[in-house]
Amino acid sequence: LTANTSTFYCSDYQKGVCMEFFFKHAVSLVRKAPIPGTLRGEHTLNDKPDENERIRFSGGQLFFEYLIVVSLKKKKKDSEEYEPQITYQFPKREQLIRSQKEEEETLLKAIPLFCFPDGNNWAPLTEYNSETFSFVLTNIDGSRRFGYCRRLLPHGSGARLPEVYCIISCLGCFAMFEKILDEVEKRRQKSTALIYPFMQGLREAQFPAPGKSVQVKSFIPEHGTEIIELTRPLDSRLEHVDFRPLLKHLSEEKIIKVFASALLERRIIFLAEELSILSQCIHAVAALLYPFTWQHTYIPVLPEVMIETVCSPTPFMVGVQKIFEERFQDLPMEEVLIIDLCNGKFTADMSDEGSIIPPKLQDEMLEMLKNWNKKSESLEEVNNIVTEAFICFFVRTVGHYTQYLKRNGTKMAQFQEKPFRKSLSSRSIRRCLKKFMTTQMFSVFVEEAEKRPVAQKGYFEQKVIEYREMKKKDKDKS
Repeated sequence: LTANTSTFYCSDYQKGVCMEFFFKHAVSLVRKAPIPGTLRGEHTLNDKPDENERIRFSGGQLFFEYLIVVSLKKKKKDSEEYEPQITYQFPKREQLIRSQKEEEETLLKAIPLFCFPDGNNWAPLTEYNSETFSFVLTNIDGSRRFGYCRRLLPHGSGARLPEVYCIISCLGCFAMFEKILDEVEKRRQKSTALIYPFMQGLREAQFPAPGKSVQVKSFIPEHGTEIIELTRPLDSRLEHVDFRPLLKHLSEEKIIKVFASALLERRIIFLAEELSILSQCIHAVAALLYPFTWQHTYIPVLPEVMIETVCSPTPFMVGVQKIFEERFQDLPMEEVLIIDLCNGKFTADMSDEGSIIPPKLQDEMLEMLKNWNKKSESLEEVNNIVTEAFICFFVRTVGHYTQYLKRNGTKMAQFQEKPFRKSLSSRSIRRCLKKFMTTQMFSVFVEEAEKRPVAQKGYFEQKVIEYREMKKKDKDKS
């Protein structure tokens, strides 16, 4: 979504701040979904494998850039409306050059809008169940920042307003940061003074490599010194993703239809009451596209002041809270798939979602998806089962792409599109592939593959090799 595809009317300070940030980063702020595979130190075909990123994701980097506390403050003394404001920032960065200072100021102005995307109509509460959600910001240079948020009600008596503790990090590891936010909340209920020594200890620790752990010491009155151990999974390809909420709120058949819509880069809106459900489900759908990457507008939790984004004629994947459903439905939208996660239904669709993927492939994907056990499967087991189903789809449809990258004595390969598509024996798969080949995510995939001096040897390519070996064994048996 770029500045010339939508018009926004900034009627107040908050909208102005959000739009200022949005347009300064118009090309890339929400263009790309997070790429789950990059945290292994392996790059997908649309990543640029520079040395800094290789070191960054293999471990050793700082856990986070900032801890931000966002509180609700009255706009005016007599007003009933509140606006989110940063009330604490750790650490405060000094001695920044002018460009760094401007970038930091713009970032810090925008963060409150993503911490309280649900508007200004708040009232003090006596009870509130804390929730965890996340957002993704992509800078102009392509680097990503993740915002991990815990919204909670401060400890005390009487009615009070919720506040958000937001950790800004360039590392995508939702499960680990959720555990860190658990520790933050535990300390917040005793005293805010206990949070910052813990975060300082975390900041001094190095982000562990896959399969490794790091220990952080922290003192809590009445408990003494505690040692918190944080471990990254050995296979960290999907450590920013949890497929269980998606499986809980949508049937396997509907998940495949949502995947099919994303595959053709359509406009997709997710509806839910809880911020945590929105962010987790959208991250999960984006991850289903591996080894491809969503290339368009991507806002897991859409702030109220950016609701007009749903009017964009270009593809998008956004999450909208249920309280804004009537408001955005009155806007002039193009054809769109609207997924209500509260009741597991589509409230708007294009009627062809069930016919995009060939029936035989759909049946195979459904059979694999239904292998997950709602009671006993761990996060890692569920993630493996789900991703296996969708990776198998891509193996069957595009796994042969390396055979059609032809080099004629130059470093740059040339992809042979027509022979690539026609090489498939199944007519229904060829029709599906023909549509997919017109998408931007396929174009980017191919362009990056053409630029590589040697063939990619990542997780996807391993699955392609396994599939070919299996087919060869079956052929030999017959």
